[in-house]
Amino acid sequence: MHNIRILNIVHEKDIIREMHRMSVDPQGINLMAPKAMDNVIKLENVPLKCALILKQEMLARGGDAALSKGAIDLSVDTTDILLIGTRSQYHKLTLKLGQQYFNLLKLGERIEDALKRFDRSSWVIKCGTHRLEAGKKTLVMGILNITPDSFSDGGKFLSLEDAIDQAKRMQDEGVDIIDIGGESTRPGAAIVSVEDEMSRVLPVIERLQRLNIPISIDTYKREVADAALSAGACIVNDISGLQFDPGMAGVVARHKAGIVIMHIKGNPRNMQDNPQYKDVMGEIISYIREGIDIAARAWIPEESIIVDPGIGFGKTVEHNLYILRNLSELRVFGLPVLIGTSNKSLIGNILSLPVEERIEGTAATVAVSIMNGAGIIRVHDVKIMARVASMTDAIIHTL
Repeated sequence: MHNIRILNIVHEKDIIREMHRMSVDPQGINLMAPKAMDNVIKLENVPLKCALILKQEMLARGGDAALSKGAIDLSVDTTDILLIGTRSQYHKLTLKLGQQYFNLLKLGERIEDALKRFDRSSWVIKCGTHRLEAGKKTLVMGILNITPDSFSDGGKFLSLEDAIDQAKRMQDEGVDIIDIGGESTRPGAAIVSVEDEMSRVLPVIERLQRLNIPISIDTYKREVADAALSAGACIVNDISGLQFDPGMAGVVARHKAGIVIMHIKGNPRNMQDNPQYKDVMGEIISYIREGIDIAARAWIPEESIIVDPGIGFGKTVEHNLYILRNLSELRVFGLPVLIGTSNKSLIGNILSLPVEERIEGTAATVAVSIMNGAGIIRVHDVKIMARVASMTDAIIHTL
């Protein structure tokens, strides 16, 4: 399988950086970079023979393709490839692949599918008995942590009544989903037992059924997810993207729940220990694609899947900024994108501000994320961020 990506090329320097990463010949970079302000599709680990055919066929249609230097001198068996062209050229390419190159038929179909998915801009998310419309209006997911040690609101809502009051407040402020967590996943946080996690979240979920607001359970443990869904939650927000607990996908499928598939590098205990990437977006997309495949094997329908790049989960400040700038790459899945930047250290490090003073920084990241394709924002300050989302939506959808 080739990890197909539709790259976010805003400036010529973006494509030059990508070509350098692939070890494209410098003369080739000078020739091809100016052409690359159309749609750029990256395919990873393509067999050399197939890559050479793709370049030949793109050139025949007025497009181009960048290969590594090793592909040109035939010194490698596989290569990454950047296809550079218009939608019309890609359509003609995929038709030709299907007609004359049997071994490239599936790849052509996947390119065509990726382009169609990339163009999707609205969704109806199926989660239990709820149907959530995303895209035309950004959905606001309010954070309700029933924990003593969460980085932003730890200890504020440990009592049942305080938690219920906060949920009602978020309802009044325009929340669309309430995300309830019983274990902090901030860097270095202590592991919480299944029993303790359940004792924190289940009473709140049961009481919140009166509000008729979709409830998400923030957990990576199947036992907690199963109990929470039985108590009335309808979405599982799994920081591991279904990859920590092999039984999680089956639980989600059995309850016909929604699932947030998030990227994480490592685990909450070690994820910030010098995280490194060869290609940030490439690794994130590959990881999320594996989570989607796990969901498919468990018969979770695509209409129930949300994807999240995992801001702050095994990323440096620079990684997080790069993700926000290139968030539109996640549109390749054709699924709603959730982003969670609220009050995070990314903002604190850039602005040199404590948690309680990061609202403006959060607002900036929320607006940029929506502009780059996010359909759901996960936030602490519902009223203010709902306004930011509404204003950004108006800009995006204006005639």
